[in-house]
Amino acid sequence: MFSKPFKSALILACLMLAGCSMFSSRGVKPGERVVFFGDSITFFGDRPGGYVALVRDGLARDGVEVIGAGIPAHKVGDLMERVDKDVIAKKPSVVVIYIGINDVWHWRRNQGTTQDVFEADLNALTDKIQAAGGRVILVTPTVIGEKKNGANKWDPWLDEFAGITRKVAQDRGLVLVDLRALFKDYTQAHNPNDLDKGILTEDTVHLNPTGNKLVAQQMLKALSK
Repeated sequence: MFSKPFKSALILACLMLAGCSMFSSRGVKPGERVVFFGDSITFFGDRPGGYVALVRDGLARDGVEVIGAGIPAHKVGDLMERVDKDVIAKKPSVVVIYIGINDVWHWRRNQGTTQDVFEADLNALTDKIQAAGGRVILVTPTVIGEKKNGANKWDPWLDEFAGITRKVAQDRGLVLVDLRALFKDYTQAHNPNDLDKGILTEDTVHLNPTGNKLVAQQMLKALSK
């Protein structure tokens, strides 16, 4: 169980990011290491004000180490190639796998990931991380464009890949951060002019300050489970 000071600090960090649930005894503990593993969203999220940096700021005082391991343009297959070096070698307690945007988007040049490979690689990544003693949290891909009601070109693909991520999480009993569903709900409520960007992203994909804060809040919630 957490000490009272540690619990209080975690709750305060959550409240500063617009609130989250109280951490349980299964959540991240003092002295543990968390790796955020992904693409350019995670790469930029490790900069000041980014979602990784916000989570780090909220947890660092209590000795929880937060590492960003994002590389721009990476897909799930790229994560498979570097999981040993960039994740397992760091001996993390928790690994947050946030991938899928490029697996979809790269189909615009016929270099995306097929659905069966995406599912197989998510399972293989989970196998490797769990075998090394790490807990896995899966994150659904978010948006490529912020128009409402399925009006963005890649929405059907993103819905399908998010569904695969949900399935893997459910089949394996993993904690899921369903950012796809959250972003769709948020833009439905906060995008009255049906803009392509500027609600949670700065360029249709990468997070703006509001998006980073919202994602950090959800990651803190997931780390409490």
